[in-house]
Amino acid sequence: MEKYVPAPARAVFNLLQTNFTADAASWEGKCIISVKQFGLESLAKLFEVADEMKKLVKESGGDQRLQGRLLATLFFENSTRTCCSLQAAMLRLGGSVVSVNETTSSVKKGETLQDTIACLCSYCDVVALRHPQQGAAVQAVTATRRPLINAGDGVGEHPTQAILDVYTMVSELGGVEGKVITLVGDLKNGRTVHSLARLLALYACELHFVAPPALRMPEDVVRDVTARGRATVTQSDAFDAVLPRADVLYVTRVQKERFEDAAEYEALRLVYRVTPEVLARAKRDMVLMHPLPRVGEIAEDCDDDPRAAYVRQMENGMVVRMALLALLLGKA
Repeated sequence: MEKYVPAPARAVFNLLQTNFTADAASWEGKCIISVKQFGLESLAKLFEVADEMKKLVKESGGDQRLQGRLLATLFFENSTRTCCSLQAAMLRLGGSVVSVNETTSSVKKGETLQDTIACLCSYCDVVALRHPQQGAAVQAVTATRRPLINAGDGVGEHPTQAILDVYTMVSELGGVEGKVITLVGDLKNGRTVHSLARLLALYACELHFVAPPALRMPEDVVRDVTARGRATVTQSDAFDAVLPRADVLYVTRVQKERFEDAAEYEALRLVYRVTPEVLARAKRDMVLMHPLPRVGEIAEDCDDDPRAAYVRQMENGMVVRMALLALLLGKA
């Protein structure tokens, strides 16, 4: 007998049963809400398409496979990289973009998120949503008739960032298996590291979560990672102790917008800071990453170090999102 699911929750129930595979048909028309929808086979497929997109951009700038298709970027929080890379991805594949934010939408008049999503689905072929409320992307799924991409929901998840981060690690190191990966900074509020840790749990790697006690990785994320049984996890606030072994150093900013107490933010914001002197103690082939923006936690003096990969990381963001759009719209 089919499990009974109340009608308003049926879309969410169906979403949670959606897992992408190596078959491109498994992607078409689907929503991307959580990294929990991905496995090694689906990531390999996505990375294969992303490699093709990288080659396409280098050789010709793009193509017209998404001509006549329209992306809506609905962003209720500020964004540079995620919003612009999604728009650039759509434009490079011949599509068009409609942009909506909290100041231009009827949310200012009291419209619900579901009604806004339903409206955009009447005009567009795919929607990318960023929202300050954790769980907003799941809420939006109840109203969508089109593929929907979670572009960040509060302190919840940021799946496309995590995917491009793993793609960058694979591109820089040749793989993730057996690597020592250290995540440093605001692990409590950083949705990028919440998604990234869960995605890295697919690999037999060594994960170090380094944060002051007030900004430790949430327990639900740690449980999800350890439950996979592949990655090993350690937590501490001892940055200097783990630095020399790191193959990847992934630094995040302390998120001022998540603090109610300004004094607490000021006390924590630069607890860890990467400088050329710090890099001198790291492996010569270590990869230094950051989801950006940065606010002092990586000194600008580090930018010329060949280990600094955050510009390449940004470039990878566009080609990964080109691959995602092509797959979701059946044009990979």
